[in-house]
Amino acid sequence: MKDLNLHIKNIRKNIVKMVANAKSGHPGGSLGAADIMGVLFFEVMDINKDNAKGVDRDRFVLSKGHASPVLYATLHEKGIIDEDLMTFRKINSKLQGHPNMSYLDGVDMSTGSLGQGFSAAVGMAMANKLSKNEHRVYALLGDGESEEGQIWEAAMASAHYKLDNLCAVLDFNGLQIDGDITKVMNPTPLDKKFEAFGWHVICIDGHNKDEILDAFNKAKEIKGKPTLILAKTIKGKGVSFMENSAAWHGSAPNAEQLEAALNELEVA
Repeated sequence: MKDLNLHIKNIRKNIVKMVANAKSGHPGGSLGAADIMGVLFFEVMDINKDNAKGVDRDRFVLSKGHASPVLYATLHEKGIIDEDLMTFRKINSKLQGHPNMSYLDGVDMSTGSLGQGFSAAVGMAMANKLSKNEHRVYALLGDGESEEGQIWEAAMASAHYKLDNLCAVLDFNGLQIDGDITKVMNPTPLDKKFEAFGWHVICIDGHNKDEILDAFNKAKEIKGKPTLILAKTIKGKGVSFMENSAAWHGSAPNAEQLEAALNELEVA
């Protein structure tokens, strides 16, 4: 777990550096999802630099595509991409504000329009079933994203087709760009809704790495239905002045704030 902790620390540090350097981006939800992404890419999925171009591996879709900093930082930490992370959101960079599957190995779907990535993951899981590919498909959703009707169409379809090779993680930090999700368009209770749609649901602390890993392992054992991991997280996790603040959903830290954030993350 020592190496995993270091990987996650590096992911968080790179997130704030990327967004600060670009002077734009989405640090809050990216920092909050870092523990989930670290466990998924370093302990669960079989993706690596050698097989990233192929289909004979697990696949991942970042449905909440605005959180691209956490995906790029994770792929870089894993050694799958070697692009300069400081080109994030620059003209002609492969590291665009939303992931583009045409540009980078390990980006399995171009995402940004909320809800669509989840549908693509359902399609991938169906394709694997039809082609007898035993590899699994993972998707990371946002709680604000769950206000999109397309999320529920995808949830219904994946349960109908018994896609037990599909595991979705819902990053439940309770905040979106306009504030508290329950005040914008209340989608809760999310666990009961997914259960009603025919999913197996596991509720966890999205920052407890043991719980995260255990949930992914349990999901592999579920047969006949897809699994949702409802992960309670803290938006901006690891940077005290960003934590639990909707203001940091899509704001970049200035030079002074970046230094403070990096100092906090270094000693975490």
